[in-house]
Amino acid sequence: MTTVDDLQRRVADLLAAYPPESTPRQDFLDARFDAGLAWVHFPEGLGGLNAPRSLQSVVDKELAAAGAPDNDKRRIGIGLGMAAPTILAFGTPDQHRRFLRPLWTEREVWCQLFSEPGAGSDLAALGTRAVRDGDDWVVTGQKVWTSGAHKSQWAILVTRTDPDVPKHRGMTYFVCDMTAPGVEVRPLRQITGEAEFNEVFLSEVRIPDAHRLGAVGEGWKVAQTTLMNERVAIGGAEFPRDGGMVGVVAETWRERPDLRTSELHDRLLKLWVEGESLRLVSSRLRQQLAAGAPGPEGSAVKVAFSELNQAASGLEIELLGEEGLRYDDWTMRRPDGVNFLGREAGYRYLRAKGNSIEGGTSEVLRNIIAERVLGLPSEPRIDKDVAWKDLPR
Repeated sequence: MTTVDDLQRRVADLLAAYPPESTPRQDFLDARFDAGLAWVHFPEGLGGLNAPRSLQSVVDKELAAAGAPDNDKRRIGIGLGMAAPTILAFGTPDQHRRFLRPLWTEREVWCQLFSEPGAGSDLAALGTRAVRDGDDWVVTGQKVWTSGAHKSQWAILVTRTDPDVPKHRGMTYFVCDMTAPGVEVRPLRQITGEAEFNEVFLSEVRIPDAHRLGAVGEGWKVAQTTLMNERVAIGGAEFPRDGGMVGVVAETWRERPDLRTSELHDRLLKLWVEGESLRLVSSRLRQQLAAGAPGPEGSAVKVAFSELNQAASGLEIELLGEEGLRYDDWTMRRPDGVNFLGREAGYRYLRAKGNSIEGGTSEVLRNIIAERVLGLPSEPRIDKDVAWKDLPR
């Protein structure tokens, strides 16, 4: 069994062979993956050592102290947080070898082709069709709200392969080459002025059956693994005490006594307590994750994260008054990712509005919490046993 001493020795060997100060960043990332120090809980040969997930922090701290480069989790967050665990759980050995190393080492960027214009909160209603043609599948349809599609080489894709069965049973999951003929990416400009999201049109895109994840017709099962990991990735991120959005507002409060009022002070204290509660619950969730797969509890953390971000960004605007209404640049841009803490208050306020939509709407997540965490009766469903083709649209 891998121990802390084992990991520290492996890290020391890595640093000796590839000194961070003289090794090109890409070479170091490649070497770290090959040494099993990328994600230690993954299998040997796939960036890991079959070690307990809780030991990843040992590696991260040792490398950070040595000034070693790391991958850009903002740029490849979808690959790390959603694609990788899904590929590991449902992929073939060939798929593991083909996709996991370039994903972690940042050579290939991933996006997520799930939501559609008529299937957002109700993902199982999706209509993008995949039809078998020999060793390939021919895919036609439209996806929307796709973060980073304009810079991605690969996508995780859920399709409809059997319209004659109820919607949850006729889906199949694929890996899609975003550079393949028939894939068209169009920007969606947001309230921030940027086009961080995209809509993606798939016109008779050919996907080899070798790029299918899971069995035909079991796409919903595979997608659940992706979604559970997504909610943990969004809401369960690690941040220090007095960090995150609440920390930003608290810092403004300390630096600008002229902006203070007793009413704003009471609201800030309330948000600080909520932020500390979320930090501790997120820490507990990561500990549970280290012991096994993510569960529906991640939905609760994601809801809390969304509401706290929106409340804190709103309080910051009120605290700053007229200053908070300023905005640095409305130029249409296509950024690599979201940068809450590196922008001004106006951006944070506008961008936070999307937190309760992306990664599962708060309304849907509350249903998951009620049914799967609290054990409450599920909502009445009239479409449970109806073939997808017969559903009203």
